[in-house]
Amino acid sequence: MSDHQGIKIGFVLLSSQADAQPSTRISVFNMFPYLTENNIEPVILYEPTKPTETPDVSQVLGKAVELQVDVVYFQKVYGPSVEQLASDLREKGIKTLYGVCDVAKPSMAKLTDATVVVTNFLRTLYPAELQSKIHVVHDGIEHPEFYIKTYQKHCGSREKPLSAVLVTSATMDTLPMIQTIPEWLQVTIVGNYAEGSLLDRLRFHYWNITEKTNWPEKLAYIRFMLNRNITRVKWSPTRVYEELIRADLAIIPIAKYENDDEKFAAPAWKVKSENRLTLKMACGLPVIANPIPAYEEIVRQGENGFLADTVEHWHACLNELRDPDKREKMGLQARKTATARFSREKQAEALINVIRSLV
Repeated sequence: MSDHQGIKIGFVLLSSQADAQPSTRISVFNMFPYLTENNIEPVILYEPTKPTETPDVSQVLGKAVELQVDVVYFQKVYGPSVEQLASDLREKGIKTLYGVCDVAKPSMAKLTDATVVVTNFLRTLYPAELQSKIHVVHDGIEHPEFYIKTYQKHCGSREKPLSAVLVTSATMDTLPMIQTIPEWLQVTIVGNYAEGSLLDRLRFHYWNITEKTNWPEKLAYIRFMLNRNITRVKWSPTRVYEELIRADLAIIPIAKYENDDEKFAAPAWKVKSENRLTLKMACGLPVIANPIPAYEEIVRQGENGFLADTVEHWHACLNELRDPDKREKMGLQARKTATARFSREKQAEALINVIRSLV
């Protein structure tokens, strides 16, 4: 137990304990044990029945006052009701902290006493006058105990392909950057796919096909789903790690596009956190990814991973990783990098320092 003065922090959440979104789980619930150990008592002031970024929190002020909280943490929520609550809390002398993972929200940063973002790049998107209020707390690695113990010693062939894993929250029906998968490589995508009976899976694909706007898109979807070099499995907390430690390498191909909405300070692909990269690196996997700001701070090219930005470069990196010694050496370096810098303990320490700076 810490000898620091006790602090009580109340959380206004994007999602509930029963249906926690990854951002809620990683940035909030995973931190609770470390907060408690350091004499900071976490309490939940608000959790929605269904995830929402713009909740009605009109009843939270009374609860915060009744429980005598010192700090209120807004986890990825905003909107008129949240902004009114932040103002009301200030009048009551209660400090406020805003946590966000995938977009810059200067309006919330202005209203609150401190803002926590997950990458250094996200911090740069805030105006100069707010920089002193912006702090970086990265996503902590959730399960460092899962990692590759023995690396395969073959180069991959049509008969015995190497295995590449891709983890996503989406239903991918293309592979950006790679385009054509080499015959010596089998790609497993862990994502938002159907499982269950053949009828369930056919129904899932049928509805996805009907959402395509034209026949070329429909045919491209069908060809992707019939590709023998691609295996699609439904994401689950256990399945994702099973696939990661079974793989020989990992890939993070990112489709780059610009936002149509001017309210965003940068394209969505550019503000992605390093979470999916460090997840794979911590498992001891050599990773090939598109260069985005969060990844560029971590990857030492050719040493603990690869960044590739053209189809030709992607295939050159894939070919380099056919070398089993290269895969093992890079995978070990990747795990060393990720576990040293992105442990839950280190990120909890950063969050605790922000909380203590407010009271």
